[in-house]
Amino acid sequence: MRWIKRTALAVAGLLALMVVAALVYAWRAQPALDGALKAAGLKSPVQVARDASDVTHIKAQSERDAAWAMGYTHAQERSWQLEFNRRVMRGELSEILGSATLETDKLLRSLGIMQAAKAQFDRLPPQAQDLLQAYSEGINGFHSSSSQALPPEFHILGTKPGGASGLAWTAVDSVGWSLMMALDLGGNWGAEFARLSAAQKLGTDELWALFPAYPGEARASKLDFAKQYADLGVYATAPAATKAQVISPNLIANYDHLILTLRKFFINNGFSSPQQQLQAGAAKWSADWLRDMGVVEGKGSNNWVLAGSKTASGKPLVANDPHLGLSAPAIWYFARIQSPGLDVIGATLPGLPTVILGRTAGVAWGFTNVGPDVQDLYLEQINPANSAQYRVPAADGAMKYENFITRVETIKIKGQPDLSYTARSTRHGPVVSDAQASYGEVLNLSKYALALRWSALDADNSTVLAGMLAGRAQTVEQLFKAYESYHSPMQNVVAADTTGRIHYQAIGKAPLRAAGNDTMGIAPALGWEARYDWAGWIPYAQNPMDTGTKGWVATANQRITPPNYPHFMGQDWATPQRFERIEALLASPATPGLVGGKHSLASMQAIQADQLSLAARTLIPVLQKTTSAHALAADALKEIASFDGVMLTSSPKPLIFSVWADELARGLIVPKLGQTKFDKMYGKRHFRGLVEAVMTGPDAAISQTWCAPKTCATHSSEALARALERISAMQGTAVANWQWGKAHMATSSHRPFSNVPLLAKLFDVAVPTGGDPWTVNVGQYWLNEKKQPFANRHAASLRAIYDLSDLDKSQFIYQTGQSGLALSGRYRDMSDEWAAVKYRTLSLNPVRMVHEATLQP
Repeated sequence: MRWIKRTALAVAGLLALMVVAALVYAWRAQPALDGALKAAGLKSPVQVARDASDVTHIKAQSERDAAWAMGYTHAQERSWQLEFNRRVMRGELSEILGSATLETDKLLRSLGIMQAAKAQFDRLPPQAQDLLQAYSEGINGFHSSSSQALPPEFHILGTKPGGASGLAWTAVDSVGWSLMMALDLGGNWGAEFARLSAAQKLGTDELWALFPAYPGEARASKLDFAKQYADLGVYATAPAATKAQVISPNLIANYDHLILTLRKFFINNGFSSPQQQLQAGAAKWSADWLRDMGVVEGKGSNNWVLAGSKTASGKPLVANDPHLGLSAPAIWYFARIQSPGLDVIGATLPGLPTVILGRTAGVAWGFTNVGPDVQDLYLEQINPANSAQYRVPAADGAMKYENFITRVETIKIKGQPDLSYTARSTRHGPVVSDAQASYGEVLNLSKYALALRWSALDADNSTVLAGMLAGRAQTVEQLFKAYESYHSPMQNVVAADTTGRIHYQAIGKAPLRAAGNDTMGIAPALGWEARYDWAGWIPYAQNPMDTGTKGWVATANQRITPPNYPHFMGQDWATPQRFERIEALLASPATPGLVGGKHSLASMQAIQADQLSLAARTLIPVLQKTTSAHALAADALKEIASFDGVMLTSSPKPLIFSVWADELARGLIVPKLGQTKFDKMYGKRHFRGLVEAVMTGPDAAISQTWCAPKTCATHSSEALARALERISAMQGTAVANWQWGKAHMATSSHRPFSNVPLLAKLFDVAVPTGGDPWTVNVGQYWLNEKKQPFANRHAASLRAIYDLSDLDKSQFIYQTGQSGLALSGRYRDMSDEWAAVKYRTLSLNPVRMVHEATLQP
C-alpha cells in the first residue's frame, strides 16, 4: 500500500508542477502594458496607453517613431498572427506544417505575391518606404528586446518568429500583406473557373441560370461558352492523376518539457497523436482556403452615411460593418496613432502601420467591397511542338508562340526533402493551373494553361501610400484626394466631416475592356486573341460617386454603376437584398431609435442589428405550401406558417427554413451538374438565385428544365423530409426546442488550430447568432462544411458608428478581443457584446487610461 501512496503523491506532485508551470508560462506570455519598456530603435520616448475600451493609444514625437511603436505593439499582441500571415503570403507554411499545406504554398509562390510586393515597394516614395521600414523594425525590435514568452502556437509547432531567418517582418512584407487583403476581397477568378467547369455539363442557358446576371441586368456576354469550350477541346478526358499527400513523420519538433508531458498524456489516454491531428487540421484549412480562392460571392459589407438633414443632431452619421471571414484573433486591432501632423483612431491591420477604417478629429469614413471584375482568366494554348511556349496574338492570324516566363521556386517541407518546381507566367500573368490540382481535373493541361490577369499585381499599386495619407485628412475633400493613390482592392468609401459634408466614391482601379471583347470577364478568355486584353483603366474621376442627393448614401456590395454608366465594371455583384433592407430602414419612420423622426446613434445600431432576410421571404411561401408525410412535418410546418423571415437566434423557424433551402438546392442541381462538380462549387455559393427562379419565377421553362423528371412540388417535399431528418439528428425531435443559434454559431476560427479537436476549444471563439447571408446583421455559412454547415463564418468583422456632432461619442466593437494570446482574458472579451450588437466608445479623449507604458529608446 505504501508504494501506491508514493506513486499517487508523485503523480499529484507532477500534476501540481505542470499546473504551476502552465500558470507561470501564461503569466510570462502576457504583454507588459505598464511602466517603462526597452525599445532600442526609437529616436524619442513613445507613450503607449490602453483606455477602458481597450483601444491602444500611441503618442510619438515623430511619424517614424509612431510607426515603430505600432509595429512593437502589434508584435506584443499579435505575434503569432503576424508569423502565420507572413508564412501564408511567402508560401512557407509547409516548413512548419508539412506537406498538408504544399498546394497552398505553391499557389502563393506561383502568384508571385512577394515579387509583386517588392516591385511595388521600390516605387513608393522614400518617406513611405521609411515608415514601412520603421514599422518592421518595431516588430523585430520587440522580439529582440522583450522578455515576453512566445505564444503557445510557436511552441506547439516548434518554430520562432521569422523561422530560420530570425527576421519576423520586413518592410516588403507589409506591401505583401496589403496584396493578401486584395486577394481575399478583390477577385472573381474562382467564379470564372466555376463557369468553365460547369459548361462541361450544362448548356449556356443552363449556365446562366446557375450563375445568373445581376437582377434587372441583361447577360453581360452573348457568347455560347459551352460550345466554344467544347469546340476548343479544353476539357480533360479523364480525371488527372494526383499524388497522394505524404504525412510528415516529424511534424512537431522542439517541444519544451511541459508540452512533451501533455503529449504523452493525450497519447496514453487513447487520443490520436498531436501530429496526426495537426496534419489533418492543416490539410483541411489548406483545402478550404484553396477551394474558395477567387470566390467573390459571400464577401460583403455594409456602410452608409446620412446628411445632417436626416439626423436628430443636425450633423452627419456614418456607419460601417465590413464583412470578413471570422478569425481568432480578429483581423483588426483598434488603435490611435498620434504624432505631429497625424492623429487618427480606428481599425489597424497587424502587418500595416496605418489606420484602415476610422476617423480623425475632422472626418470619419467606412469601406465596403466594390467587387468589380479585376481578375480575368486566360486560356493559354501550348505549342504542341514545344511545351515551353504558348500562343500569342499575331496580326495575320498565324500561329505565333513565345516562351513562358519561368523561375524556380523551392519550398521547405517539414520532415521531407525540399521541393523545387518551375513557376510559369505569360504576358497576362501567373499560370495558376500549375499550382492547384483541381484545374487538372477539368482542363486538358497538355493543350492549355490557365493564366491570371489581376490588377493588384501591377507595379504601380500604391495602396499602402493611400492609407498613410488618409490618416492625415480632416475633411472629405482631403480624404478622397488621399485615395487618388489607392489601387486594390477597389472599395466603396462613404465619409462625412464636421462641416456637415457627406460623400461617396468608389476608390481603386478597374480595367477597361475593348469593344470586341465578347467574354467580358464572365469566363476564361482566349489568350491568343488581342481583343480580350485590357484596354486601360477607368479614370479615378469617373469612378461611381454620390454626394448624398437624397440625404444619404448606402452600399452593400450591390451594383454601384448607375444607369447609362459608360464603363463595364463586372456582373458578379452581391444580390441586392441587404442594400434594399438598409434603404428601407433609412427611409422608414418606424425604424427603432429615431428621435423626432430623425436618425440617431440608436437607429444606426438598430439597423446594424437587423435580422430580417428578404431572401428568406421570397421562398417562405413555397415552404408554407409544401406537404410531407414525415413524422415531424406537421410541427415544422406549424412553425413555418407564422415565419416572417426574421432570423432570430432562439427560434426554430430559421433553422427549418435554411436546412430545407439547402436540401432543395442540392436536389435541384446535383442531377444536372453531378455530385463531384457540385461539391467543388457549392458552399459559399448557395445558388439561391437559381432556386428562386425555379420555385417562384415566371419562366415555366426554367422550372421544367431543373425540376424534371419530378415536379417542383415533389422536390420541395423531399427536401423538407431530408431537412427534418438532419435537424432531428442535430437537435432532437422536439421541434419547438430547436434553435437557429445552436446551428448558427459565429465561429472565429484560429489558423491553423481550428480543425484540431485537441486545440480548437482553446483557440476558437464561438457564440450563438442569428441572421443569414442576406440580412443586414449578416451571418454567412459555408454549406460545404460537413460538421457545421450552418456555422456563421463570415460576418461583421467590426461594427463602427461615427457621430459627426461629437466624434468622441463614436462607437465600435468586433468579435474577439484585442489580444492574440489565447491564454489572455482579452482574447475573447468582446465576443458577447458583439453578438448582442453592443458597442464600446472610440474616443480621442477617453475618460481614463487603464494601462500606461512608455517605450524608451
